[in-house]
Amino acid sequence: MSTVSQTEANRANALLSTGPKTPEGKAKSALNAVKTGLTGRTVLLHGDDVDLYEAHLERFRSEHQPIGDKEAILVQSIADAEWRLLRIPSLDAGIYALGRLEFAPLFENENEAARASLADAKTFLAYQKQLNNLSVQEGRLRRQRDADIRALKEEQAERVAKNKERLNSIAQSYYRSRILKQEFNGKEVGFEFSEKELQHEISTWMESARRKIARDALTASNSTRSNLPEQPGSSLPPERQHPLT
Repeated sequence: MSTVSQTEANRANALLSTGPKTPEGKAKSALNAVKTGLTGRTVLLHGDDVDLYEAHLERFRSEHQPIGDKEAILVQSIADAEWRLLRIPSLDAGIYALGRLEFAPLFENENEAARASLADAKTFLAYQKQLNNLSVQEGRLRRQRDADIRALKEEQAERVAKNKERLNSIAQSYYRSRILKQEFNGKEVGFEFSEKELQHEISTWMESARRKIARDALTASNSTRSNLPEQPGSSLPPERQHPLT
C-alpha cells in the first residue's frame, strides 16, 4: 500500500525525466515498465503526468470518503492498483510497437498488410514472456484492488457501527439530562456530536417505540378476536343459518 511519503516519492520520480522522445525509446520503455510499472513500489514512471495522477487519486478519495489513516492508505492502494491496471493496454501496445520496429526489416519484400501481421506474430513469439507477464500482473492487480476494496468496506462498516453505538450512548445521557432538567456537560463524555444529531437520534427512538406499540396493539387485537366464542348457528351451512319462511 502506498503512503503519503511514497506519493511524494512518486511525484519526485515523475519529474526527474520527461521520458523517451523517439518511437524506439518509447517502445523499449514499455518492456521496462512491465517490470517496474506494475510490480515496483514506485507508482509513477518517468514521463507520467503528475497532475493526472493526482486527479485520479482525488477521484477515489471523493468516491470513498476515507476517515483516518487506515482508510486513507486503503483508498490510495486501490487508486494505485487501478492506475497500474490502466497502464497495461499501453504497455501491450508498446511491446507490439517495438516488435514492428525491430522485425520490419525481416518482411520488407511482403505487402504492407502482410508486413504488419507478420511483424506482430514475430513480436508475440519473441516477447511472449513479457506479454504473458502482463496478463499475470493484471490478474494480480485486480485481486489486490478487490481485496483492498473489501477491507475498506469492512473498516468503514466497523467505524460506522462504533460511531452509531457512541452516538446512542451519548444521546441517552443527553435525554436523561433533559428529563431530569439537569445540565448536560458533553465534555465529560467526550462529546463529539452536535445537538441536532442527538435530537435526531432521540426522535428515531421515539418513532421506533411508537411503531412497536402499534404493532403490539394490532397483534393483541387480532389475538382477542380469534379467541371470541363462535356465534350460535355459525357452524351451520349458510342455507340453514337463515331458513326460508
